[in-house]
Amino acid sequence: MKIQRRKTTTVKIGDVPMGSEHPIVLQSMTNTPTADVDLTVAQTIELAKAGSELVRLTVNDFEAAAAIPAIVSQLEKKGFNVPIIGDFHYNGHILLTKYPDTARLLAKYRINPGNVGKGRTHDDNFATMIDVALKHDKPVRIGVNWGSLDQDLFTSMMDANAKLPEPKDFKGVVYDAMVKSALDSAAQAQALGMKKEKIVLSVKMSELQDMVHVYQLLAAQSDYVLHLGLTEAGGSLKGVASSSAALAILMQQGIGDTIRVSLTPEPGVSRDQEVKAGKAILQSMGLRYFMPSVTSCPGCGRTNSDKFVHLAKDVTEYIEAKMPEWKQRYVGVEQLNMAVMGCVVNGPGESKYADIGISLPGSSEKPSIPVYVDGKLFKNLKGDDVKDQFIAILENYIDKKYAPVNVA
Repeated sequence: MKIQRRKTTTVKIGDVPMGSEHPIVLQSMTNTPTADVDLTVAQTIELAKAGSELVRLTVNDFEAAAAIPAIVSQLEKKGFNVPIIGDFHYNGHILLTKYPDTARLLAKYRINPGNVGKGRTHDDNFATMIDVALKHDKPVRIGVNWGSLDQDLFTSMMDANAKLPEPKDFKGVVYDAMVKSALDSAAQAQALGMKKEKIVLSVKMSELQDMVHVYQLLAAQSDYVLHLGLTEAGGSLKGVASSSAALAILMQQGIGDTIRVSLTPEPGVSRDQEVKAGKAILQSMGLRYFMPSVTSCPGCGRTNSDKFVHLAKDVTEYIEAKMPEWKQRYVGVEQLNMAVMGCVVNGPGESKYADIGISLPGSSEKPSIPVYVDGKLFKNLKGDDVKDQFIAILENYIDKKYAPVNVA
């Protein structure tokens, strides 16, 4: 089943197009002190290598703003042209005007309408940031977060709600305020001269069902490009599971044009886990393909778990290591579907369904190791070097099936 994307405009972030006519864009954010140029460059490269197509940096003070030109310059010298987004809160109007080179070099500005000031100051500060974006022809993301929702707007909406014959509950007003903040800010930006094709919206919340519902409301009321994310999702397995569920629900409905999996950092764990999780979500839904997929069973009492688990792990690691080379040599190799199975129950069936698959014998089964290619039995493997035999078959299959990349 093909997912029908919600129709949107197209926004270009540097050289990366975003919107319903383009693949869903992966992005992440550094957690280094931006003023530390070397650390920030290193982590940006780490994220870009993992597949982050946009990288967002905190720009929170004079030192961070002053560091952006050096960061962009170092990235370019190292061969990385990933668009850099500036994340502004509270003082973006000051930083963008004080550091024109930073304003020029950033590919997009993130503006939070909940913390650009209050009353007339809010409007003036917001207008200043939009004016700078217009001067440098930059897109903006108007990012509304529940934790920093415009309190003047929310209070006025709560007061109006209380006077209704049938008032909404607290969360109902929150949802409406989130959407209104995003849409009113976008309308304000357009009134100042910004085109819709320069505006991205987000309405992030930390509870899954709240986040899903508020994005559904926003999607139904506009055709702006939408940035999806479950904010404060947590770390490790909890963060990945929560983000996967939230993003998948919305993308299955065709909502969302760029995603970030926000994970709480863990000591000793690379920041690129955010990107890897995002790629896995998109690929599992058939929305994008980044590397050959390996179908493998979870194991049970029937499987010879030692051989089966090691083979599945070895093949996956081999693919990951070879993918940069394969991507340069073969067109479409990332859509290859493989199966590494562990017993006779589903092994042959899954192997036949895959482009290429192997079915190891389970406990008490005959020591037969069939390999299937394009749905047909190709060979029964024997010996102690099953992994090497299977990888040789895989390499030969890829070389014959996929056309070479045209480098002309």
